[in-house]
Amino acid sequence: MKKSPLVGISLRNGLIAGILAAVLLIALFYIGRHPMLIMPYADFRVVLFGIFIFFTLKEFRDSYQEGILHFFQGMVGSFIMIMTAAVLSALLVWAFAELQPDFITEFIKQGLESAKIQYAQASTETEKNGLRVILENIPATNGRSMAKQHFAQSLIIGLFVSIILSIILRKQPKI
Repeated sequence: MKKSPLVGISLRNGLIAGILAAVLLIALFYIGRHPMLIMPYADFRVVLFGIFIFFTLKEFRDSYQEGILHFFQGMVGSFIMIMTAAVLSALLVWAFAELQPDFITEFIKQGLESAKIQYAQASTETEKNGLRVILENIPATNGRSMAKQHFAQSLIIGLFVSIILSIILRKQPKI
């Protein structure tokens, strides 16, 4: 059985994207803004994954498919790239959190401050109940839970970016 170049390209770019995601996350932490408190729609991974998915699909389409890319090929390549990047960056986040205890303590401190401000501004009982749960759970945060959060957010971000780029880059054969 012949190995598809889509898998190799996606794995290679996923490894690079995963390392870059972890490096950028660590850099943001040292700049002073805790990266785990940034809303997912404003997350640097949107751009990072967009760039890597684009080049993964474009390389596969142009170098191996004679300019043809089906939607399902785009989604498969994107999925492999995102899973690779998400797993690797989550493992690196976990390792960093274990090696740098301030990463967790700053997350708890900034998260509690933010949740308290939001709680004071909440206008409905539903909002207050949700924030109460967050306030109760934040102190129990550890490296593993942060890695799981990072992994889940990476998959969600990657899914939306994958769909958009798979549609934009697809090209069907002319019959």
